[in-house]
Amino acid sequence: MTQEDLLHTVENLETRILGETGTARLAMRPEFIRLLDHMRKTGAAVPGRFRRLEAALCEEAVEEMFDNMPV
Repeated sequence: MTQEDLLHTVENLETRILGETGTARLAMRPEFIRLLDHMRKTGAAVPGRFRRLEAALCEEAVEEMFDNMPV
């Protein structure tokens, strides 16, 4: 996969993630993170908007864990 193909794949996934909410959005998080890790390993620059979305998804995942914690 070329860097251009990889960028296009991540952009498509970004669009899908932004169009979803809740559990459906978090379900795409592992694939998004895997693709960003691949970009980093191949030396491609990861755009800021991808890094911000990655951080937002991580925060949402942590919040989801605490929302389901019994009290």
